[in-house]
Amino acid sequence: MINYKPQAKIRIDKLKKVINYHRYLYHVLDKQEISDSAIDSLKHELFQLEEKFPDLKTSDSPTQRVGGSPLEKFNKVEHRTAMLSIEDLFSRDELEKWQEYLKRLAPSEQLNYFCELKIDGFAVSLIYEKGILIKAATRGDGSIGEDITQNIKTIESIPLNLDVFEKIQDKEIDIKVKQIIKSKRIEIRGEIYMDKKSFELINKKREKQGENQYANPRNLAAGSIRQLNPELASSRNLKFLAYDIPSDMPSDIGISKHSDKHLFLSTLGFKAEKGEICNSLKEINDFWQKSAEKREKLPYQVDGIVITINNNLLFKKLGVAGKSPRGVRALKFAAKQTTTKIQDIKIQLGRTGVATPVACLSPANIAGVTISRATLHNKDQIERLGVKIGDTVIIERAGDVIPAVVKVLKDLRTGREKSFKFPEKCPACGAKLINLKGEVAWRCPNSDCSAQRTEFLEHFVSKKSFNIEGLGPKIMRQIVDNGLIVSPADIFDLKENDLVSLERFAEKSAKNLIKEIQISKKIPLNRLIFSFGIRHIGEETARDLADEFGSLEKLKNASIQEILAIHNIGNQVSKSIYSWFRKDENIEFISKLKNRGISILLPKASSNKLKGKSFVITGSLASMSRDIAYQLIRDNGGEVLNSLSKNTDFLIKGENPGQKLKQAGQLGIKVINEQEFLKIINN
Repeated sequence: MINYKPQAKIRIDKLKKVINYHRYLYHVLDKQEISDSAIDSLKHELFQLEEKFPDLKTSDSPTQRVGGSPLEKFNKVEHRTAMLSIEDLFSRDELEKWQEYLKRLAPSEQLNYFCELKIDGFAVSLIYEKGILIKAATRGDGSIGEDITQNIKTIESIPLNLDVFEKIQDKEIDIKVKQIIKSKRIEIRGEIYMDKKSFELINKKREKQGENQYANPRNLAAGSIRQLNPELASSRNLKFLAYDIPSDMPSDIGISKHSDKHLFLSTLGFKAEKGEICNSLKEINDFWQKSAEKREKLPYQVDGIVITINNNLLFKKLGVAGKSPRGVRALKFAAKQTTTKIQDIKIQLGRTGVATPVACLSPANIAGVTISRATLHNKDQIERLGVKIGDTVIIERAGDVIPAVVKVLKDLRTGREKSFKFPEKCPACGAKLINLKGEVAWRCPNSDCSAQRTEFLEHFVSKKSFNIEGLGPKIMRQIVDNGLIVSPADIFDLKENDLVSLERFAEKSAKNLIKEIQISKKIPLNRLIFSFGIRHIGEETARDLADEFGSLEKLKNASIQEILAIHNIGNQVSKSIYSWFRKDENIEFISKLKNRGISILLPKASSNKLKGKSFVITGSLASMSRDIAYQLIRDNGGEVLNSLSKNTDFLIKGENPGQKLKQAGQLGIKVINEQEFLKIINN
């Protein structure tokens, strides 16, 4: 964080300009050059700087506004009650600070909350008079939106005539509701969205017609509503999710909680989130984590949860700060993209000699992980991006893939950035780097390069190969530097006494590592193939080879034509596999592994013994690695989970179990040990 006011002013001015540009694209033109999470990250940085230097906060700041200006193609509509934005939170710490803030504002109040999914949609306001839909408007800038009534009428999930669709048990209230509907102006707010299935069908159709595909459902939904042809909007299968009634109607019929508003919206015929009432931060956090776990399985896109003070009177009493109510926050899911600054660029040598430029970053959080390094891929990519040391960049992380720099925000440059010159020689051994014909990569041709050997050893013990827990990069380098191993086969000759002599190695940690090494000797064929580090062979190709040939011996003796016959394997890959098994040093390497007791686990015939059952593992298992246990569960029709919930069937307890054991007791989940798990499988 910047600590000096002059630097802060420069950064704030640049951030405002960039954010305003991308918000204009997103909210006015329905276009997008960078992701939502990247925009959120820039806005969050601006918000923090303005909080630190409040006199630099101005009324034209993006943090003080809601959306883009309305387009001229629709009539303008003034909102009687402003459609305010919701301030974002990105962590449990920020959630706790918000609660402390609320307690200072309302020290005598009992705080409870209503939590619901935050659908990634397009906010609109619906106006009903005497029960008839008369107007629909976009949020616009929060005060003035655009009249989109005709397009909204094409969405079947929006009732054109309000009625009590579900019978209210109290007859007097039922009559009162109907009287209010017929006599008062009622406003309903919610999100227009497109489900994933509809979005995929539209993109498939465009692909067949040779047209460009849409980027995401949110932009397509917004674009469908904000155009002049209602027939086009009708063809898009858009949907509406209601989330609020900002008028006095709820209090007129005795509704005092936000959660009851949602129930009442359902009564009026709207689709509304059921959500959950949470009485503590722990319950909010549990709802947040549970929602994140089911995120990908939902039929629509969500990017977080919305947390609202459930007491309507307290919510109103807390009021508004800037353009956001104090009593509501959006707790975002871990971002797949964020912004940060490049502090330096270094060259990293891979196990095949490829020289990869890596950006050293100011620490940034993506998907709950602090990132300080990201790949720039190759020399050509640096030139394409135009990246310099000191640039503000967008980094992206998808799944377990190493984070990558995907865009440079050149408008934030100060003039002090430095260009990076790609080296001509290997930084490890000094050999001249070469660029093979048809490749973008530059590589070190020296097979004895120390950096390549170390990288191969780390690949060999990694999770997707032999999965030797406890043998991470730091320990591996320590073992190599002390001359205990030269080749991967040497790992299986290590003894406890070898490790105890090393710095920071206690007797217990040495014993545990040797135990993990012994467990890893049983390995599935696909992971053994992957561990060899054959050029062009990834995890999926290794699995295809194992499925096709069934044994290492058959693969070793296979012809190029037999390898080429496998689906998705081309000439380059088949030649790489064939030539690897024809080199004497590789045949000798396989022989060494066999002599050390490495054995291949044959795949078991799949069954449905565990169908419908879900499992979580805590602690270390004695007879197998976690990967093997996970595979056994999946092979028998079960589901592997990372965290516990009330819907989990079994917790498998190993040695030194963690907090999950206590959680299982609280949730009433059945706990079994390793032997009981194997008994279930074997039976």
